Amino acid sequence: MKSFAKFLLLLLIVFMLSSFDQKPAYVIDGKINVSSGTIYLKGFRNKTFFTIDSTKIVNGRFNFKGSVKRPDLFGLTLDKAESFSPYYIFIENSPIQVGIDTANLRSAHITGSASQSLFEKYRSKFDDFKIDSLIKANPTSTVVAYILYRNFATSLSANDLEDNISLFDSSLADLSYINELKEIVTVKKQVDAGKPAVDFSALSPDGKTLKLSNYFGNYLLLDFWASWCGPCRRENPNLVKVYNKFKSKGFNIFSVSLDQRKESWTAAIAKDNLTWTHVSDLKFWDSAPAKLYAVRTIPSNFLIDPSGKIIAHNLSGEELEKVLDDLLK
Repeated sequence: MKSFAKFLLLLLIVFMLSSFDQKPAYVIDGKINVSSGTIYLKGFRNKTFFTIDSTKIVNGRFNFKGSVKRPDLFGLTLDKAESFSPYYIFIENSPIQVGIDTANLRSAHITGSASQSLFEKYRSKFDDFKIDSLIKANPTSTVVAYILYRNFATSLSANDLEDNISLFDSSLADLSYINELKEIVTVKKQVDAGKPAVDFSALSPDGKTLKLSNYFGNYLLLDFWASWCGPCRRENPNLVKVYNKFKSKGFNIFSVSLDQRKESWTAAIAKDNLTWTHVSDLKFWDSAPAKLYAVRTIPSNFLIDPSGKIIAHNLSGEELEKVLDDLLK
């Protein structure tokens, strides 16, 4: 009996130790209206997604298992090359159920993740809440940090952005979104209205190195865009109109593309009849000029006076035309 009791005690100790060793984990149980194939799990960095795992789809079912330090944004996609618009999923260490209808390219049905629920609640309702109030209510939330990073980094001033960052709990100090936001604040302060434009060089479509400061002397619109950006392409006719109206009066445009493929970039220039100066390093959201100006959304632009000083930011359409009318009377 003593030996049996010792055996039971040993089993209990082993069970307790093994339970202590178990790390928090997530289990994604997925259904999709595709009978077979491969589905990819992608991590997120700097507004782009990259493959970190994959699994086979068997009879319309798939699953992923793993562990995360804290809830964070990932993506699911059937396209290994997809880097911009997968199905968004905030993964946390819990059982998560995913339902994907491939006819719906924008969202999947996801349950079991409280972070995902919070994300779904606020992802497209930016006029219905104040970001500072949302942070105060959720100071430890990576979801809210992501919302600030993704949707308010451009619209908020450097000081307002800094104030909002300070509202987060110190436990998020090493979160990538927080650190990138702090870098954006630093850059924003360097490219505010009244500051000298930050100089840079980049390659033109024909491979020439062009320097921004070589185009000072006129009123210059530093324009950030891309061929894949719908709002940019819709704004281009307005830029063409403004350029043609003022180019003989001391106005020029210096466009920086966030494209990845040269062919797409040059085709869009020709199709939209953009006859001014163009450069790109073809590095997408890792564009070096875009980083120098804290550009997080496009189209985005900076109006530079003849001395090389920034005088306005994000003018478009009739507003840009009116400002130039006043400046170039």
